[in-house]
Amino acid sequence: MHISQMFIPTLREEPKEAEVISHKLLLRAGFIRKVAAGIYTYLPLGIRVLKKIEKIVREEMDLKGSQEMLMPIVQPAELWLKSKRWDVYGPELIRLKDRHNRDFCLGPTHEEVITALIASEIKSYKQLPQLLYQIANKYRDEKRPRFGLMRGREFIMKDLYSFDRDQRGLDESYKTMYEAYTNIFKRLGLNFRAIEADSGAIGGSSTHEFVVLADSGEVTVIYCSRCGYAANVEKVPAVVKDIDKKSIEEIDTIQEVETPGKHTVEQITEYLNVDPSKLIKTLIYKTDKEVVAALVRGDRELNEVKLYNVLNCLTLELADADTIRQVTNAPVGYAGPVGLKVKIIADIEVANMNSAVVGANKKGAHFINAVPGRDFSIDITADIRTVMAGEMCPECGSDLVETKGIEVGQVFKLGDKYSKLLRAFFLDENGKQKPIIMGCYGIGISRTMAASVEQNHDENGIIWPVQIAPFEVVVVPVSIKDEDQMDIADSIYRELLNAGIETVIDDRNERPGVKFKDADLIGYPYKIVIGKNAVKERSAEIYERRTGNKIEVTLEEVLSKVKELLSNAGQL
Repeated sequence: MHISQMFIPTLREEPKEAEVISHKLLLRAGFIRKVAAGIYTYLPLGIRVLKKIEKIVREEMDLKGSQEMLMPIVQPAELWLKSKRWDVYGPELIRLKDRHNRDFCLGPTHEEVITALIASEIKSYKQLPQLLYQIANKYRDEKRPRFGLMRGREFIMKDLYSFDRDQRGLDESYKTMYEAYTNIFKRLGLNFRAIEADSGAIGGSSTHEFVVLADSGEVTVIYCSRCGYAANVEKVPAVVKDIDKKSIEEIDTIQEVETPGKHTVEQITEYLNVDPSKLIKTLIYKTDKEVVAALVRGDRELNEVKLYNVLNCLTLELADADTIRQVTNAPVGYAGPVGLKVKIIADIEVANMNSAVVGANKKGAHFINAVPGRDFSIDITADIRTVMAGEMCPECGSDLVETKGIEVGQVFKLGDKYSKLLRAFFLDENGKQKPIIMGCYGIGISRTMAASVEQNHDENGIIWPVQIAPFEVVVVPVSIKDEDQMDIADSIYRELLNAGIETVIDDRNERPGVKFKDADLIGYPYKIVIGKNAVKERSAEIYERRTGNKIEVTLEEVLSKVKELLSNAGQL
């Protein structure tokens, strides 16, 4: 294609609303444009990248025996009520009514729709297993859409669902999709990890996230470089070290002390001259059922996902100042477990403490020598804290390491959660009715495009992996007013096209510097410059975007060299 005829609205200045590099570069390079918060139009270059990602995904899905279909975006509320997720999804679920006042939603996912379909069509074990997938738009009303395509309200996703007779079949389907996802992200040229994760609102017994490693990522990955263990920080179990537990008789009596104006961990521990590990933080939370108190050591952070799972609630949020005052009779910063009349959930480390500093539920006061079990009771003891880098690996005991990443895919073992609720049953060989065993496997197509940019860029722009670049080669004639240069450039352009190489020619009446900057910004893997030497010496310059290397070749060698470069990049 001729760039002079293409719609590529590049920007010279960084968009003010863009926070992360992928958002900035995809806007500047003319791949996307914002319509509303979290909603984007994909321009021609953006569509080409998305289609290439989709092609790789489809090829790997089809290789594993899965079949493509397409389900509706608009879903009836009755299915979500049957699955009991109409309320669980909360405000993220975009709800609407039709002209008959019936409730619907825009699908954030499709477990309900596909399970209902299977329930009506699958009756016998002879029809199982099945692997069905789609690539479609999804909708979630994010509270704070941000980071461009990374956290949007409308996005493109591949979701596949497996249907098996038993757990053994599910294990096989899960393994198959795990392998397929590994192949997909390798083919996309991404540096990624598969990590253990929490299943969240989707549910299920087991799940892994596929995370593209990038400093800008929202996912904190904890991993062990020795044994290979890796998990989302929300999922990592804490290894509790043995402590020398003292008898009650050895510990001094609880005592109230004044702590005027001291209400943070740093202020209290400095004022009382104690280590933060000797203090218990009491955090008041509101759930859909009740108000609770969660206890963690002063040097630890509470893991809300773990707490949510322990409580098995629909909603969980930190209590406001008014609620805290009602529960503790004190302002924020002085809450403690002694005398509290709400359910208390304590981290395992807290339950094993010999004595601690705790809030006295009184402004300007704390208790010292507070002992769990003696001075306050605990309703639930559980692992509810966040594990940090440097702690022990739960698998081998080595030190854990932390990095950041972007979640681009996730695989779930759903079991019979949805099949029982939506009555998706089959008859086995003995005529006995059993629930179909399900799995769910998703890849964020649009998010993968953004993740690739986060991992592949420099100060000049995007560096696309060849596999998903919008075009593989750009031919740049230095001067379109030089007829000889244009004839040579056009000849090379057509030669590359005829060889099946995706090529564009920058025939715009612009300065060479403008063309070169746009080529780097957009991220074409290879740039062929046709200048005076092409006319005088019959030579061209090939620039490799990723390395910056310049290769001088004769005009007759251009095609063979480009083929060699693409072959080495795994594209030919």
